[in-house]
Amino acid sequence: MALYARALGADERRQLEEIHRRHGLSDLGRRAHIVLLSASRRGVHEISATVGMHPINVRKWIHRFNQHGVRGLHPRRSPGRPRLFDERQREAIVRLATTDPSSLGLGFSSWSLHRLRNQLIEQGILQEISAETIRQELIRRGLAFEGRRWVR
Repeated sequence: MALYARALGADERRQLEEIHRRHGLSDLGRRAHIVLLSASRRGVHEISATVGMHPINVRKWIHRFNQHGVRGLHPRRSPGRPRLFDERQREAIVRLATTDPSSLGLGFSSWSLHRLRNQLIEQGILQEISAETIRQELIRRGLAFEGRRWVR
């Protein structure tokens, strides 16, 4: 079944032509061009060859236009990876790493990243964290491992 952009209103067509004219070969300009070509009943493969984009991407932009209109052609900001932990938890990582483990009644006198990880989880500060993430956080907070301790 062929995929085409839905019928364009006069205002939408004007906006798309303006975007294509002003932005030319930029991503946004090519997206507007895709919709204009599709609205004139050109096929996905023909449009793909014209704009130099894979047919999958041409379909994606036609679908996005059909669902969201002209604003659907603008890039969406990705929210990125969710934060792993909050400021309170970050401070708890540093506090634990700079505390002498023997003063907590633990059976060792220096922290390893794995021991820190296990203790953070046991104390309920974090549900899960990797040793590498702990190392990166301590370095980000200005700590260095000297001898057998994390120090500022």
